[in-house]
Amino acid sequence: MSSTSTPPIITKWASKDGEFHRQVSSFRSFVEPSAAAEFPAESGRYHLYVSYACPWAHRTLIVRQLKGLEDVISISVVHYLMGPNGWEFASPDDVPGATLDDVTGAKYIREVYLKAEPSYSARFTVPVLWDKKRQTIVNNESSEIIRMLNTAFDDLVAPEYRGITFYPEDLRVQIDEINEWIYDTVNNGVYKSGFAVSQDAYERNCRALFESLERIERILAEREFLLGSRLTEADLRLFTTIVRFDPVYHGHFKCNLKQIGTGYPNILRWTREIYQLPGIKGTVNMEHIKKHYYMSHTQINPTQVVPLSDGPNLDSPEVRPASRPY
Repeated sequence: MSSTSTPPIITKWASKDGEFHRQVSSFRSFVEPSAAAEFPAESGRYHLYVSYACPWAHRTLIVRQLKGLEDVISISVVHYLMGPNGWEFASPDDVPGATLDDVTGAKYIREVYLKAEPSYSARFTVPVLWDKKRQTIVNNESSEIIRMLNTAFDDLVAPEYRGITFYPEDLRVQIDEINEWIYDTVNNGVYKSGFAVSQDAYERNCRALFESLERIERILAEREFLLGSRLTEADLRLFTTIVRFDPVYHGHFKCNLKQIGTGYPNILRWTREIYQLPGIKGTVNMEHIKKHYYMSHTQINPTQVVPLSDGPNLDSPEVRPASRPY
C-alpha cells in the first residue's frame, strides 16, 4: 500500500479523503440580558451539560468559573467513557467527577437532544446549554456559549465579577484573527492529525500543527499572554488543547514532533500561569481526560491501556501569576 492510499477501514471520524471533518453545531440561539429576549438571562434557568474530557466543554467550565457563575448556571458532567450510545451520565459513586442528569432525567446526552428536537439526526456533542424553563437547547457551540457567559449574566453575578470580559472591544479584531488560525491548526489540528486515516492527511495536518506551535512559542516569548498582558478568550480556547497535549495528543494522536514540557518553554510557562489562576485547576480532571481518549477511541488504542504520565507539572512554584490578569 502506498503512503497516499486510503486504508480499507474508514473510522467514523474520517471521510473518504482520509481527513477528519468536524460537525457544525446545530443549535445557535443566544441568552441575552434583556427581559424581552427569546432567552433572557435569569439565575437558575440555564444548565450546562459538559464533559471534563472534552476541550470544547472545558472552555465553558473555565469561563463559568472565572465569571463567578457557579450559582447562576448549574452543570451536569458526563461519564468519561464514550460508548456506542455516546456520552452517558453516571453516579459520582461509580465515576468520581461524573453526575446524573437531575434536570431532564436523561441517561444519555442523546436523549437531551431528542427532547429538544425529536427529529435531530446529527452527532450528540457537548457542551450543551439547556433552558430549564422552555425545556430546550439554547446552544451547543462552545465558542458562542463562552461569549454568552462572558457578558449576558453580568447583572446576576457578585459585584467583583461584573465587567470582567475575555473579549474586550479594543482587542476583538486581534482575538478573532488569532482564534481563526489556532482553531484550524491547533484546537482542531490535533484531531485532524489523530483521526486521519491516510498518511498524507496525517502528515499535512501534523506539520501544520507544529508550525503553529512554533508561532505561538515566538509570540509568548515576547508577551505574557497571546495578546499582551491581559488574559483573553484566545488564551482560554488554546489552554484547553495545550493542557491535554503531552498526556494525550502527543502519543494517542501521534502529534509527536515535540512535547510541550520539553520543547516549548514559553508555552509551558504560559500554561502554568493560567493553570494556577484561582479556580482553573478544579476544571482540569486529568483522570477523565486520559481515560476518555485512551479508552473510548478503540480504533486507535484497542487495548484501552491508559498511560501513567499526566504531562508536565503545572503546579510549578516557578510561576506565580497575578490573581486576576483580566
